[in-house]
Amino acid sequence: MSQSATACVVFDDVEVLSGALFSWCAERSIGLRSQAGVSAAGAVIDLFFAGYRTQDEILGALNDRDGHEVVFAS
Repeated sequence: MSQSATACVVFDDVEVLSGALFSWCAERSIGLRSQAGVSAAGAVIDLFFAGYRTQDEILGALNDRDGHEVVFAS
């Protein structure tokens, strides 16, 4: 795979991760730099590594965790 193709894949992944995080935090009026925002960012990354590849999949998994402490292994 060429370097530009690899960069596009990585950029797309970052868009998915950041979009999910921004949406989840905005829906709950949570600051991105707050402890809850940082915890959610870790959970988003863990979900991505667990195989969740779209923003909808990640948001669904985060919503399933809602009401529970957002814990991440990173």
